[in-house]
Amino acid sequence: MNRTLLANFGLKWNPFSPDIPVESIYESPSMGQFCWRIENAQIREGGFSLVVGDPGSGKSMMLRLLANKLEKHPELTIGILTHPSSNLGDFYRELGEIFGVDLTPSNRWRGFKHLRECWANHLDNTLFRPVLLIDEAQEMIPCVMSELRLLSSMEFDSKTLLTTVLAGDRRLTQKLQNSDLLPLASRIRVRLNMGPATRQELLACLSHSIKQAGNPKLMTKKLMEALIDHAAGNYRSLTILANEMLMEGAKQEVPELDEKLFLQLMTHAQ
Repeated sequence: MNRTLLANFGLKWNPFSPDIPVESIYESPSMGQFCWRIENAQIREGGFSLVVGDPGSGKSMMLRLLANKLEKHPELTIGILTHPSSNLGDFYRELGEIFGVDLTPSNRWRGFKHLRECWANHLDNTLFRPVLLIDEAQEMIPCVMSELRLLSSMEFDSKTLLTTVLAGDRRLTQKLQNSDLLPLASRIRVRLNMGPATRQELLACLSHSIKQAGNPKLMTKKLMEALIDHAAGNYRSLTILANEMLMEGAKQEVPELDEKLFLQLMTHAQ
């Protein structure tokens, strides 16, 4: 949506776009508690954490929010794995690039050793474990997940070198039930299950989004309730519907989005 149309609604940005400013992401109580655990405990203790939810439940927003909080610790190294479906060689290549370690994938032992040395030095110098965030972790192949477990611990598993946050859909939970991955599953210390959002959470998200974007009166209360009814507990469905309303409102040049506009849009969609 162009700036002129946004200005007509008194908006600084599109509140229903996936790339809203991270500072404006709605933080539910469960998301806040998960971030607190990572920021105040796990970056000092290390280990695995898990975020699981259906598509559209807010997992990626959760990781954006967490990364933003962790970035406030300037001494902390935060890595984001961008290609979770990599084979073992490419996995090592990406880890080397993320953490600034010169690796030779053909010499896996050397890469294994140098990554652990890098993480151990980080821990000695900062007292924090470096952080690795992995979205769409259900796409990881089991041998890579097992390698990550072995790579991030030492001294007979008594010392953890890395804080790893795995986020994915329900297939990730099923994958971790594989007998080969039970050692990793047993090491997950913090879990966040992002199930269907309640009506109160959806309303809070919608209200927060339009307020942060600059116009808390963008929508009538009845329209917000109608959108929530149709979203069926899913944040992504809610924002897609709300964005359709915003586009239609801009097209008709209305000053406020209301339930009448919603009925028109639903009628045309049938």
